[in-house]
Amino acid sequence: MSGPAARRFDCADAAERSAGIEAAVAALGEGRLVVLPTDTVYGIGADAFDPRAVAGLLAAKGRGRHKPSPVLVGSKEALDDLVAELPKTAEDLIGAFWPGGLTLVLRHRPSLAWDLGETGGTVAVRMPDHALALDLLASAGPMAVSSANLTDRPSPEDCDAALGMLGDSVAVYLDGGRTAGPLSSSIVDLTGDVPVLVREGVLSAEVLRTVVPALVAG
Repeated sequence: MSGPAARRFDCADAAERSAGIEAAVAALGEGRLVVLPTDTVYGIGADAFDPRAVAGLLAAKGRGRHKPSPVLVGSKEALDDLVAELPKTAEDLIGAFWPGGLTLVLRHRPSLAWDLGETGGTVAVRMPDHALALDLLASAGPMAVSSANLTDRPSPEDCDAALGMLGDSVAVYLDGGRTAGPLSSSIVDLTGDVPVLVREGVLSAEVLRTVVPALVAG
């Protein structure tokens, strides 16, 4: 999904930060892609409800539909509109670790008109602990966001690394400085009878089990 030359905004400057968020929201509304910092690594994002944009996100990364994109939300209330049911286990984990480095795999509402890839009716969702990301999500709504790297390349911890890999396939780069990286979020699947740790990231199994003792390794 290439187009005009990418625009980069230095979000350490208040005026550029505001202009960058405005440009990012506009680009997302046009079905284009945005790079943003999170509390783990930089991410590449699209409007979660625009199937062509999400397909463009996967293509920009060189990633197949068998690895669907996670979704970032700006609040727990936004999550309520996406998932069919929020188990108590999810409530407990959200209360302990959101916003933060925890992605939850949940059943999404069957009525949602989106196509994130081959999800099997599930969505991997997270609320990042990063002010710039949260401000963008508050304006743009839920976004399909994956790490801003080419498949099998390291996840970028700064805007330069993301730009070097993705170039003009992205419309807007929001430069929020270096992220905490390099670890990605931990992923817990809550769609079955037992919570499963799919990926151990910034939150260890030991830490997660302080809230959900029944957690098993995937």
